[in-house]
Amino acid sequence: MPSDPPSPAGMRRDYTEHGPLLESSLAEHWTAQFAAWFAEATAFGLPEPNAMIVATADAAGRPSARTVLLKGYDAAGFVFFTNYGSRKGSEAAENPYASLVFPWFAIQRQVIVSGRVERVSRAETEAYFASRPRGSQLGAWASPQSRVLPGREAVDAGLAAALERFGDGPVPAPPYWGGLRVVPETVEFWQGRSNRLHDRLRYRRSDAGWIVERLAP
Repeated sequence: MPSDPPSPAGMRRDYTEHGPLLESSLAEHWTAQFAAWFAEATAFGLPEPNAMIVATADAAGRPSARTVLLKGYDAAGFVFFTNYGSRKGSEAAENPYASLVFPWFAIQRQVIVSGRVERVSRAETEAYFASRPRGSQLGAWASPQSRVLPGREAVDAGLAAALERFGDGPVPAPPYWGGLRVVPETVEFWQGRSNRLHDRLRYRRSDAGWIVERLAP
């Protein structure tokens, strides 16, 4: 007889890895703080530390979320790439706001971002697309992302058509594919602490620049 599945209600872990996250220890700007934490997550050996949950919503406010890979960040925001006709691409066009979560649970940290969404320049899209492996380039032409398919055969047929179209030549970025930038309005740094009394420090954009606020755990 198979054993009963574990109960999620009984799963808990006390977070004791870090000391306090204090306002005095934060970098002046969120970009420097994110860079420091991202470096620590990478050095720790987390699998795909650039993996982030991207949450969007349609025009009616119905949300959806998925995991996407971060491909760049700077003071302007966080960049990822997608088919603009995908669910996230369509929702970002209808309702240009998103939230990002970097779930670095193994080091008892999260980074949570919210802000508006804009498309990156075509030049930036084409530069990134040229750096992708050829298989990924062909895949962008092969898949009508998020659309209902009759079966896996449709994906294989799309790839075969892309191979026939481009042969051994260069593969350009599809016109419906490109980058999205989440321009932050808030960037929260969440650090686990004992007894669920976690530290949450948030950079928030204001008319006077970025301010830091502590949020209740």
